[in-house]
Amino acid sequence: MIVIKKKVKFRAHGLHVAAILNIPKYAEEKKQNPAIVCVHPGSSCKEQTAGIYAEKLAERGYVTIVFDASYQGESEGEPHYAEYPAARVEDIRCAVDYLTTLEYVDENRIGVLGVCAGGGYAVNAAMTERRIKAVGTVVGINIGRGYRGEGDPIKMLEAVAQQRTAEARGAEPMVTQWIPNSHAEREESGMTDIDLVGAVDYYRTPRGQNPNSPNKLKFTSVDSVIGFDAFHLAESLLTQPLQIIVGGVQGAYGSYKDSHELYNRAASDKKDLLIIEGASHYDLYDRPEPVSKAVEKLGAFYQENL
Repeated sequence: MIVIKKKVKFRAHGLHVAAILNIPKYAEEKKQNPAIVCVHPGSSCKEQTAGIYAEKLAERGYVTIVFDASYQGESEGEPHYAEYPAARVEDIRCAVDYLTTLEYVDENRIGVLGVCAGGGYAVNAAMTERRIKAVGTVVGINIGRGYRGEGDPIKMLEAVAQQRTAEARGAEPMVTQWIPNSHAEREESGMTDIDLVGAVDYYRTPRGQNPNSPNKLKFTSVDSVIGFDAFHLAESLLTQPLQIIVGGVQGAYGSYKDSHELYNRAASDKKDLLIIEGASHYDLYDRPEPVSKAVEKLGAFYQENL
């Protein structure tokens, strides 16, 4: 199906959020079209993996919207490069707001799909955003768990506290990076885990590199990430139909573990966990065969539940 792509903006907590709206041909002439909000990973942008899924789902007849998180990419927000979980979740709510203003979208047939950390944010938003009727995750992770499991989180929080004080007194904002900037830098740091290799290969090479994803992270926003639990209250509030997709190859990011945890904790009585054997975390970002399998499963899931 032919897809019409439109650059749009919507408002979220006082900011303009930059988005791409994918509209199946003839959708604007019809009523009652289902729609899906697609949420990108931490450090990512709308043109990368979430945008791939958004376009492929639009080819299956869904109106989709994918956006740069506020404070990131082409969206507004200062300090830029900040990762604020509360803002990320509110971005999703506001994307739903925007979809409800489109006359060709059925407000009762809106779903969400998140990739990697975007999966955790999508889950968290859906728990209290009842306009979201179906929830999908691809290699979803609970980003706060990841940060709490890396090194000494208390030591990192102490460093954030010191940096906040320095910046309050006029120091330059500290901007660090999410991952090594090259394979050479990664190898020098002794990082050999398949997910870390995949991260550098996807984000820092022509495979997936994009100027709206510059590998920059406002250091003082890490405190809010460490304190965030994307799955908090899933046992009681996550009641929508849930489709979880993860690769069978396990790595440091823990999407395999987190996907199983989410499946076990979710209150939904209609949930499914698909493991794509032989696929790693980053294979499900853009590799044709794993992505095709994921999209096929997601298409059937949303068709049944939206």
